[in-house]
Amino acid sequence: MSSKTRIVVLRMKEIIYTAIFIGLAILLIMLFLFMFRPKNKASVPAKEQTAATFAPGLYSASIVLGSQNVNVEVAVSADRINSIALVPLSDSVATMFPLMQPSMDSLAAQIVEKQSLEGIEYPAGSQYTSTALMNAIKTALAKAKNQE
Repeated sequence: MSSKTRIVVLRMKEIIYTAIFIGLAILLIMLFLFMFRPKNKASVPAKEQTAATFAPGLYSASIVLGSQNVNVEVAVSADRINSIALVPLSDSVATMFPLMQPSMDSLAAQIVEKQSLEGIEYPAGSQYTSTALMNAIKTALAKAKNQE
């Protein structure tokens, strides 16, 4: 029986580098798995959702534009959003902020149609204006819900 003995010499630096790269590879794989895993949220179809209930009335939230305040008024009935408008929109505000009224018209039409703040598309070129208006609308609707 003749056996040939082989001696393998490993340098400690190579072992450490290999362990670090394996650890980073495992960490990267776990990160990708957590980031791209499917979300298992039980979504309820729109027809099965309970309608939001409000205290009927006219609710407002204020937006400060320069040195002037503009109110966003939301008119609601017990279970519907009836209308949304900017009050008072003076000529100076309309001149200084020309995207306000078209953005509000677009948002109001979508919200009244959908009866929800979810899935609203902002008009092209006025995302920041629309975001400010949506925050004011959310504030006014929160007041309507808290009045119950």
